[in-house]
Amino acid sequence: MMKNLLMLLFLLQLLSLKIYSQNHFTNTPDAYLGQKPPNDKPKVFAKKMLVPDSGIALDRSAFSPDGKVYYYCTTLHWFDSRGAKIRYYKYEGKKWQGPFILNEGYYAPTFSIDGKSMFFLGGPPDTAYSIVSVSHRAPTGWTKPQIYLKKPYGLYDFMPTKSGTFYIASNVNKGARRNFQTYDFCTLSLTAKDTIVKSLGPLINTPGFNGDFFVSPDESYMIVSYKEKPDYECELGISFRTKAHTWSAPINLGPLINNGNAHRWGQYISPDGKYLFYTQGTSEKDCNIYWVRFDKKKEKLRREFEKLNSRT
Repeated sequence: MMKNLLMLLFLLQLLSLKIYSQNHFTNTPDAYLGQKPPNDKPKVFAKKMLVPDSGIALDRSAFSPDGKVYYYCTTLHWFDSRGAKIRYYKYEGKKWQGPFILNEGYYAPTFSIDGKSMFFLGGPPDTAYSIVSVSHRAPTGWTKPQIYLKKPYGLYDFMPTKSGTFYIASNVNKGARRNFQTYDFCTLSLTAKDTIVKSLGPLINTPGFNGDFFVSPDESYMIVSYKEKPDYECELGISFRTKAHTWSAPINLGPLINNGNAHRWGQYISPDGKYLFYTQGTSEKDCNIYWVRFDKKKEKLRREFEKLNSRT
């Protein structure tokens, strides 16, 4: 009896160590493609690794939940999904290997909450900005992308949350899907009979294109591109969800991130919550994925936001 109990305790300890190792890979020097982590000042992320041939690395990227696979997009030109490819690196054999091509014609990889599926934008040119596609994890890899959602109005930057509500940028009932000035940040709910899209309201939706964002899985905050100019130059801000379940006006992320006129989009927070990734450029020639330490900045802005709202 005692021998069996000791064996069980030993096996539980091994399992605990394995889980601990998986969860803490992001704290090792090998994490994040082996790049030296940034502090408050943004740095270009792994530039020499992410542009292996002609094209530019841009838009939203995504790490697998354990941090051992990194998915990102390369394309030939801005504002043109033709030539777009989802590439990836994987940590295997104690080193990062790649880049490999996951699929072509898609961009903005986004994991489902359980990590078993991945959503994409893109697809056939005639369906641009009107479909969301999905792949599922299989024993042999990811399945071929299939249409998950298709509508006659705009669908952009689709993201799931733990509650089952999806977030999206859309111009439902406002006009042509390529009229980006009509887009709002919205929730999207799927029922057996209908798709319900609702704007998040006037505070978070500022004049211009309200399209590029990241929403936290628990829906406590969003990182948005805002103050959009006609040529899509913008700044990054954070919006917090209030106790009344509304969204605050974006709070600027500061001059180290918003350092002059530039396109800023593809927001993404790493699975450990530490780093903000985003794409920035003033032209195709200087367009790169950046990363910056974000967890401490987020909590500081949250405290300031809560303090200000406690007075009102």
